[in-house]
Amino acid sequence: MSKIMEITDIRAPELDVYARLNERQLTHYYEPAGGIFIAESPNVIARALDAGYEPVSFLMERRHIENQAAEILFRCPQTPVYTAPLPVLEEITGFRLTRGVLCAMRRRALPDPKLLLARCASAGKSRITVLEEVQNPTNVGAIFRSAAALGMDAVFLTAGCSDPLYRRSARVSMGTVFQVPWTYLNRGEEDWPAQGMDRLRRAGFRTAALALGEDSIRIDAPVLRDVPLLAMILGTEGEGLKAQTIADCDWKVTIPMKHGVDSLNVAAASAVAFWELRLRG
Repeated sequence: MSKIMEITDIRAPELDVYARLNERQLTHYYEPAGGIFIAESPNVIARALDAGYEPVSFLMERRHIENQAAEILFRCPQTPVYTAPLPVLEEITGFRLTRGVLCAMRRRALPDPKLLLARCASAGKSRITVLEEVQNPTNVGAIFRSAAALGMDAVFLTAGCSDPLYRRSARVSMGTVFQVPWTYLNRGEEDWPAQGMDRLRRAGFRTAALALGEDSIRIDAPVLRDVPLLAMILGTEGEGLKAQTIADCDWKVTIPMKHGVDSLNVAAASAVAFWELRLRG
C-alpha cells in the first residue's frame, strides 16, 4: 500500500517538483543523470507506467485515492502519495487540474536517431514524421495523438521543438507520447536541415515537405502512396518550414482547400497528411 501523506506545508521541499520548478528546470533535476517530468491524469500516468517510466511521487486529491487513481497506486505501492483538497493542490501547482492527479516521473534516455531510423526502415515500408521547430505544446501533443492513431512508426523532432514530455503535451496526446517511438533528429541548430536531411536519405527515406508553392503536388498524388519509406516534414506554427528544408525535400506537398483558406493549423494538417499518406494494407 502506498504511503499517503497529507500536505500540511506547501513549502515542503518534496513538493518543489510540483510547486517551484518549471518544466525546463525539471529536465535537469537529476543531472548528470536524466531529469523528471510531470504526468497529469490517471490515463496518461497509466500509459507512462505501461511504457516503463518510473514514478517518483504522486500529488492528488484524497477522493481520487480510492477511485480514479486506485489502479495506478496499486501498481506503485512504494511510491509516496501527497494529498490535499483541490484548492490547495491548485495553489501548489498554479494551474487548474483537469483530473486531480499528478505524477512526477523519471525521464529515460532517448533513442539514438540513427538506430531509430534504421529500425523503422528495416521493415521495408515505413511512415515517419519530422517536426521542425513546432513550439506549441498543445500542437505537439495533438500531433502525437494523430501519429499514434494513424500509424506513424516514429516522430522525430528538431532542436527547436517543444518537449513532448511537457505536462500539457503529454496530456493533450492522451499519453500517446509514451506509445509512439520518438527522439530528436538533431541536437544542434547547425545540424538541421543539412545533416538531418542527409541522415534521413542515408536511412533510405524519401521526404515530403508540407508547404505551399506553385510547384507543390497534391497530397493525394499517386506517386506519394507508392513510396516505401516516406518522411513527412511539418513546420512551425505561422512561418512554416524553412526555405532550405523545403529545397532539400524530394517533394513539396499541399493539401487542397476551398473558400480561400490557404493553410491549416499544423496539428490539423498532420492528421490529414498521416491519413492520406498512411501505409495501406
